[in-house]
Formats: sequence, C-alpha cells, structure tokens
Amino acid sequence: MTKKETLREKVTHVVNEKLRPAIQMDGGDIDLVDVNEESGVVTVQLGGACVGCPMSHITLTLGVERELLAAIPEVTGIEVLE
Repeated sequence: MTKKETLREKVTHVVNEKLRPAIQMDGGDIDLVDVNEESGVVTVQLGGACVGCPMSHITLTLGVERELLAAIPEVTGIEVLE
C-alpha cells in the first residue's frame, strides 16, 4: 500500500523543486513556514533579494500563489510573513 502524501509534503515538493530554484535565479529565496492542513492556507517567507523588492508582490501572486493553486487543489491561499 502506498502512503498518501500530506498537504505539507505536496507543498514542500512544489516549493523545493519548482519555486525555490526559479526565485534563487534572481537572487531571492523562499521558505515554507507553515501549511494549515485544515484550511489549506500556506504561509511562506521571502528572503534574499526579495526582501524590500517592489516586485515581490508580483512574484507572490503570479508565481508562488498561482503555481501552488494550480499544482495542489487543496491549497486555498497564501500568506506571507514579512
């Protein structure tokens, strides 16, 4: 019997395999802070060059949020720690 992935495991995979490499190419970084298994809300924190960058909001909405919502139907939203 195959173990079913938790929501945290799914999100971790997408962050580590798809999002982090793309963000790091521009000198930034992203850390997964929390995944609320009940509500589907994912909390992340941007680092590196993303801190203070005026484009970080676009990175979050058009990159991180869109990718997570498309890849994992259980994700309902993204929160960002400043």
